[in-house]
Amino acid sequence: MRARLASVAALGAGVLHTAAFAPTGFWWLQLIALAVLAGLVFEAKPRRAAWLGLLFGLGWLASGLWWLYISLHDFGHIPAPLAVAAVLLLSLFLSLHYAAAMALTSYLGAMNEAWRVPVFAAAWLLAELSRATLFTGFPWIASGYAHTVGPLAGWAPWVGVYGISGVAALIAALLATRAWRPIAAAAALVLVGLVLPQDFTVSTGKLKVSLLQPNVAQDEKFNADLMDANLELLTRQIESAQGQLVVTPETVVPLPWDVIPQAAVDRMQHAAGTHPLLVGGFLGDEQSGYVNSMITMGLPQPYAYGKRHLLPFGEFVPAGLHWFVDMMGIPMVDQATGQTQMPFVVGGQKLRTLICYEDLFGEDFVQSATGSLEANVFINVSNLAWFGTVMILDQHLQFSQMRALEFQRPFIRATNTGATAVLDFHGRVTARLPAATRGVLEGEVEGRSGSTPYARWLAACGLWPLLLVALGVLIAAGLRRRAS
Repeated sequence: MRARLASVAALGAGVLHTAAFAPTGFWWLQLIALAVLAGLVFEAKPRRAAWLGLLFGLGWLASGLWWLYISLHDFGHIPAPLAVAAVLLLSLFLSLHYAAAMALTSYLGAMNEAWRVPVFAAAWLLAELSRATLFTGFPWIASGYAHTVGPLAGWAPWVGVYGISGVAALIAALLATRAWRPIAAAAALVLVGLVLPQDFTVSTGKLKVSLLQPNVAQDEKFNADLMDANLELLTRQIESAQGQLVVTPETVVPLPWDVIPQAAVDRMQHAAGTHPLLVGGFLGDEQSGYVNSMITMGLPQPYAYGKRHLLPFGEFVPAGLHWFVDMMGIPMVDQATGQTQMPFVVGGQKLRTLICYEDLFGEDFVQSATGSLEANVFINVSNLAWFGTVMILDQHLQFSQMRALEFQRPFIRATNTGATAVLDFHGRVTARLPAATRGVLEGEVEGRSGSTPYARWLAACGLWPLLLVALGVLIAAGLRRRAS
C-alpha cells in the first residue's frame, strides 16, 4: 500500500509541476513538486527510485504536452486512441532521463545522506541537459522555465534556464530533508536571486513595430480554395500597419515564394515602401529543398532568414518514421536548413529573427547577444494553430521571456493565433493581442546592447560548464561511495 501511495504521489507531483508554468505563474509550485519527488526518492532503492522518476516525468510531460493530441488527431487525422498513445509514448521516452537521474540519486546517496542533496541536484541538472541536447533536443517546459517570474528569475542572466533548473533542484532537495538548517539554506538560495546584479545592457533607442496576427485556422491555411481570400486579408493588414517595421508570422504565405500571385507580391512591395516588411514564406525548390524563411521587403538590401533548428516530424522526418508522418499528411515536411545568423537593420536597430521553437535553444543563437553578430532586438515568429490555444501559447511566450532575461534583449513576437506580444529586456509583457483573434499589434520596443555573464560564458563554452558541474558532483559522490 505504501508503495502504491508513493507512486500516486510521484505521478501527482509531476502534474503539479506542470501547474507551475505559464499561464499560472505559480513558480513556487515547481519547488514543492520537485521537493515531493526528492523526498520519495531519498527513501527508495535505485530500481524503485527510477520508477518514481518515470512516473513524475510522465505526469509532468503528459499534462504539459497534451496539446500534441490536437495536431495528431484534429489536423493529422490520426485515430484518437493512437494519438493519445503517441503523446504518452513521447512523454514516457522523455521521462527516461528523469528515471535514470533518480536511480543515480538513490544509488549514490544510499551510503551517505549528506550527499543526497547535491547528488539529486546534479542528477536533475544532467537529466535536463540531456533532454535539451540528445536527438536534436526537446526541452519544452524544462523546469527552469517556471521561474521567468519570482525570485529565481534573478539567476537567469548569470546561469541561464538550465542553471536555474539546477538551483531549483538544489532548493527542492534541501526542502525535502525537512531539517531547519537545510531549509534555511534553501531560503537563502531563493533570496540570492533578488540581490544578484541585473543591469548588463544599455539602451540603443526605440523602434515602433506592427505585429500581425492573421488568425487563420490550421485546416484553412493550406486550403487552395481559400488561399486568395487569406492573401487578401493579409495584404490589408500589412497596408493598415503603422510601425517602422511590420512583421508577419512564419509561413503566413504557405507557398514557395516564386509561385505567390504577382498581384499579392506587388501590393506587399507597395506597402513596404512606407514601412519595411518581414514576411514568412518558403524559399528554395524541389531539388535543393524548401526553407521555412522570413523575407524582407522595403529595405535597401534584401534579406532572408531561414530556419536553422528544424522540428522533428513537423519539418524533417527521422529515419524510418516516414510512415507515421505520411499518416498525418503534413505539407512540406522534409525541409532544408537555413544558414544565416546575421541581423538586419531597421531604424538604427539590429534585429535577429528566430522561427517558432528556435527560441528554446539559446545556445544556438547566443552569438546574437554578444560579439560581432550582436542584435539589439530579437524577433520570434510562429504558427501554433496546429495545437489549439490552451496552454501552449503561454508556454511558448514563457520561452521568449526566459531568453529576454538571459540575454537582456527585448523580444517581439508575431504569431498566427497567439501569443503575439512585445517583451522588454526583463521579459515583461508590455503589449499583447488576445489569442485567436485577427489583429495588428502596434507597439514600441527598446533595443539593448551589451552582454550578460551568461551570454559571455555560453558563447565561449556552450553548456559544458553546467555539464561539468553536474558530472563533477556525481563523480565525487561515486568515489566517496566506493571509498565507503
